[in-house]
Amino acid sequence: MRPSTLTVFDRLDLLEWRLCRRFASLSLYAPWLATLRLASRLGDWPVWVALIAAQPWLQPQAGLAFFLQYAVTGLIAILIYRLIKTRLCRERPFITFVNLIQCGEPARDRYSFPSGHTMHAVMYCVLTAAHAPWLLPLLVPLALLIALSRVGLGLHYFSDVAAGAAIGYAFGLTSLYLAG
Repeated sequence: MRPSTLTVFDRLDLLEWRLCRRFASLSLYAPWLATLRLASRLGDWPVWVALIAAQPWLQPQAGLAFFLQYAVTGLIAILIYRLIKTRLCRERPFITFVNLIQCGEPARDRYSFPSGHTMHAVMYCVLTAAHAPWLLPLLVPLALLIALSRVGLGLHYFSDVAAGAAIGYAFGLTSLYLAG
């Protein structure tokens, strides 16, 4: 008998695959595909490392404290995310629905649940909202584009992205609460 989490994922896969296929098919348009790839690459780490490193300049009064808060929160999030991802083992859409959903960018690993890109994007938006809300007009659209890129590239289901967003939101709020 399969673990119940896998049964849940099987059901979600069947519910979501058509929507994911439709959204991923938009990647046939070269400019959109290039935009999704760029957003995904920025969500890998460059934007978040730059945001962390810039804290002493963005917030001179407490820059070092914010630098440490962002860095430690990010490291803890990565560790817990990895634990979740390697325990639940949901196959990526392009693996489950081979020839139906195209992979628009090489995946770093096999499993899709939850979306770590989305988790970090939302987590850093929450932290930024508390410390430098004037940056949100830049970060929120980027976070949305990063989340959409993961589905558009065939790497995640919408529920993976939603779960990543929820986990990122929880990490951000927890970090603010503990540091507050």
